[in-house]
Amino acid sequence: MHQGEQLTAGSVVRRWFRAFYGVLAGTVSVLPDLAAAVLGVGVVKMTELELLRIARYGDAAHADPLTPRRCQRYLGVRWLVGALGFGVIFMLLLYLVTALSMLTAWLFDGHWGLVRDGDRVDAELIAVATLPGTLLIFVSLAGVTGVAALDRWLATTMLGRSHQTLLRQRVEELTSTRAGVIEAIDDERRRIERDLHDGVQQRLVALGMLIGRARRMRGEEQLQELLRQAHDTAAEAIDELREVATRVYPAVLDDSGLDTALEVLAERSSVRVEIGNGLTGPPGTALETVIYFVVSEAVNNAAKHAGPSVVEVSLRQGPDGITVTVRDDGIGGADPGGTGLSGLARRVKAVDGTFEVSSPPGGPTTVCARLPCG
Repeated sequence: MHQGEQLTAGSVVRRWFRAFYGVLAGTVSVLPDLAAAVLGVGVVKMTELELLRIARYGDAAHADPLTPRRCQRYLGVRWLVGALGFGVIFMLLLYLVTALSMLTAWLFDGHWGLVRDGDRVDAELIAVATLPGTLLIFVSLAGVTGVAALDRWLATTMLGRSHQTLLRQRVEELTSTRAGVIEAIDDERRRIERDLHDGVQQRLVALGMLIGRARRMRGEEQLQELLRQAHDTAAEAIDELREVATRVYPAVLDDSGLDTALEVLAERSSVRVEIGNGLTGPPGTALETVIYFVVSEAVNNAAKHAGPSVVEVSLRQGPDGITVTVRDDGIGGADPGGTGLSGLARRVKAVDGTFEVSSPPGGPTTVCARLPCG
């Protein structure tokens, strides 16, 4: 049953007719399927048509990328299902025509079907034949849905993976993703701790020492010089603390949105950053956060290690999702397994996205993240 479709008499009837039309269409392709399987010509195209038929008149079959060998084996077996469907439909039509003929003869006292004394229908014999005839029609009706289910099962078994396998793989993927997210969070915490210890903490220690020296200083000129150094050190500590806070989560992302956050990122970068934003609308808080950190980490890595003259940021939105591309003209050689890029890969995978890094020696370096729209 299709997602969101309630189980009612009308939906059952509609679903049966969809299955009937699908089986009927499948009987038409019996001979072409068999010919393609025997000759080995056009097997991929014929298989694609069969999968489209199954999805059009029922639930889609889960198929892996098609190969000629797998398609030929599938078509070599599927024509048997088509022939079975032809037999079921033929028997159903035969039973219905026979029942209609007998009913017409009984109602209008005609000369179709069984007769007695040369001109009258044997009502008793019709009554006796009603029960097995009804059962045969019911079996044929059920046979249509059975053939449709068999057709879909065969395609899934020979060309792809079953629902149970897909669910099991999805659970394994989500378990792995959750572990990756936890690991990425731990890595980010360690980076923040190092930044605080090696940066901000050292600045504050130096500030305290300068203030202590200033308190013991007697000369006015030397006192003013120590106060100036203390002021500069405090400003540097504030800047580094602001950088650490931004790495944790940029407040401007909530206050002004992704566009402004990326503009601020570009303005504060030590290299020239060009941004092309082709998004048609806000992608949502979760995706905005992922997009920002992908761009931020890629730009910071390029500025620190690649020495580029420009970093180009491109955001594009298509029917399959959002593509984020960060490209620099630096020296290349970025390591996808490094702490920063591997953390980004786990962050992107947490939202069912894909993450790729291309950085040959000599450049350029391209970081690409593809994110599905929610």
